[in-house]
Amino acid sequence: MTQDERLDFLIEAFKAEFKEYEKLCVPADRDGKRQLLRGLMNVRMPGPMSAEVLAVQDAYLCERAEEKGIVDLQDIPVICEGLSVWQGDITRLAVDAIVNAANSAMLGCFVPGHNCIDNCIQTYAGVQMRAECDRQMKLLKQEYGQSYVQPTAIPLLTDGYNLPAKKVVHIVGPVVTGSLTQKHKTELAACYTNTLDLCMREGLKSLAFCCISTGVFHFPNEEAAEIAVNTVRGWQETHGNAMERIIFNVFKDEDKKCYETLMR
Repeated sequence: MTQDERLDFLIEAFKAEFKEYEKLCVPADRDGKRQLLRGLMNVRMPGPMSAEVLAVQDAYLCERAEEKGIVDLQDIPVICEGLSVWQGDITRLAVDAIVNAANSAMLGCFVPGHNCIDNCIQTYAGVQMRAECDRQMKLLKQEYGQSYVQPTAIPLLTDGYNLPAKKVVHIVGPVVTGSLTQKHKTELAACYTNTLDLCMREGLKSLAFCCISTGVFHFPNEEAAEIAVNTVRGWQETHGNAMERIIFNVFKDEDKKCYETLMR
């Protein structure tokens, strides 16, 4: 099966799960079809899928990863003391773990084609990731009650599935509404510390952080970067070489410049 054939197959398979989408018009062009498939994957609730469809999805996403270009650890220069800054799509990184800025439901972003990091990671991992998040959250609800949502700064670990990264650490960062407070700063620092502690316990040696809580969570970028770098450096001082490489993944030019300045 070619990649275009996989794309057509998956669109029809996902459409078939939604009665309201059975007669949905499929674009003729490849980019349009890719956007449609992503949207169908985004709105799909967690649940079982046939082995045949999963196999085709996995083959499709693995080839998409190759098309985008997988970035290995040795391709990312070290700035100082095992720390790096890398600008680009975090779903391209072949590291032990990447960090996802998740919401408290821990099921990903359901907005079709939304450009948030949660949506991107869930899309390119495949439907298995949302299903695993759902299984873990159901177990937590059995323990803490059906109203349970994931607290701020408490990480949840899943496999990476079709991502180049082996694992994904999902974490809820503080949401800034109004003025930035000390509580926001403390919670953001805890996101970095708790994620690193989890990776150390799990034997994960390379980790890429996204810019937690910036963007739609409204944490000011410069303050967030300063907390990230200072917290990670403090953790390194305590735990030595427990992590071989820690990468700050950025998307915007100004964020890249800010992190590089802080690390000099």
